[in-house]
Amino acid sequence: MKTICFIVLACLLYLPMKAQTYMTRNGNVSFYSKTPLEDIKAQNNQAFAAVDLTKKSLAFTLLQRNFLFAKELMQEHYNENYVESEKFPKAQFTGSFTGDVANKPGTYKVQVNGQLTIHGVTQQVQNLPAELQIEEGKMTAKAAFAVKPSDYNIKIPSLVKDKIASQINIQIVAVCQPAK
Repeated sequence: MKTICFIVLACLLYLPMKAQTYMTRNGNVSFYSKTPLEDIKAQNNQAFAAVDLTKKSLAFTLLQRNFLFAKELMQEHYNENYVESEKFPKAQFTGSFTGDVANKPGTYKVQVNGQLTIHGVTQQVQNLPAELQIEEGKMTAKAAFAVKPSDYNIKIPSLVKDKIASQINIQIVAVCQPAK
């Protein structure tokens, strides 16, 4: 009887902890490069995201090939010439956040710190503002930041240097469900 009570108690204690982890395989990551000559936009709706409210940790990963562009030629150049997606198929972020987040409805401003890997190069990310919005049955993670291709060893040929911004704006929106 004691064993059964212990198992039931352990299960009850485990359930709230598990509900504090949220995940999705359909996170949206987009980027935008604005120059006087040309604007470049791309979107990836297949990013994996996991946020653990208890551990205050988060992770995002995506396949570079899943970015979609308005022009097919841009997509081809992006994959073959810039991010070399055959050689470096994934971009990923692993890190933690600071700030108090309760597992109840509300919008929580947090600061994110961690490591962003693009094109095989890992850079530290510090104090990135982000937002976690918890609603009934889901959590939405949002962040916007900029990266420099040169920081990730992405070479821009001089022929097209004026068409690609030196700093690329990235936006993340991931609507996550409680982990099962």
